[in-house]
Amino acid sequence: MTVIFMIFSFVALIGAFLLDGGHITGLLSYTAAIIVIGATIGATGVTIPTSILKNTFKLIGISMGNKKSDFITLIKYFSELSVKARKEGLLALETDMNVEGVDPFIKKGVSLAVDGTNPELIKAIMETQIEQMSKRHKSQIQIFDSAGGYAPTMGILGTVMGLVHVLSNLDDAASLGEKIAVAFLATMYGIGTANLIYLPIAGKLKALDAQEVKEKMMILEAVLSITSGDNPQVMVQKLKVFLDPPTLRAFETSEGAET
Repeated sequence: MTVIFMIFSFVALIGAFLLDGGHITGLLSYTAAIIVIGATIGATGVTIPTSILKNTFKLIGISMGNKKSDFITLIKYFSELSVKARKEGLLALETDMNVEGVDPFIKKGVSLAVDGTNPELIKAIMETQIEQMSKRHKSQIQIFDSAGGYAPTMGILGTVMGLVHVLSNLDDAASLGEKIAVAFLATMYGIGTANLIYLPIAGKLKALDAQEVKEKMMILEAVLSITSGDNPQVMVQKLKVFLDPPTLRAFETSEGAET
């Protein structure tokens, strides 16, 4: 859907331009594109450390994906762990953590509980890990936030350069309007790439970060509940707080069906 909506934005803008009598060639200028895109990449490269910048294409792929957190499955999974812990003790969960495919964050939290770590220390360790994860995400998102900030400015710079070139050569008055129009394409490219590419990607990555933080906070709450020996139903009630209304309704429907 991310790709579809991005294409829809371009189609809407270009389609409206064509319906108004414009020609697609009137929107093309390779020199303006070189100025805006090249200068934006350069400025962003100066701002962002290379160790973070090398993840750019990976982040674009993530933003175009459709990663979702399955909160309902998580609640049911922890409910089963809670029941097992109350019946057989925390040590019985150690075998569940050795199963392939277990989320490393879950494995770490449960392993700390199995080792008899104080709940307050477990909370501090896991909260610190969540905080550092989010900070890492935000430092990577800054690539697109920076590009979105620089692109319009580079577009204006490109337009000024174009106008300087036009005004320094006024001999051919007949082509003056066309040359000025081409000069303004740089501003269009700058504003367009910022608001149709860079900033939307940054926004999508921020939403994914918030979703992952929410998932990790649910895991933390579940681990602490199991460590404290809460009744499985009490733990489920605690975890349901993390569900949005549609997901909560779906979870309650699935509970009713199982009953």
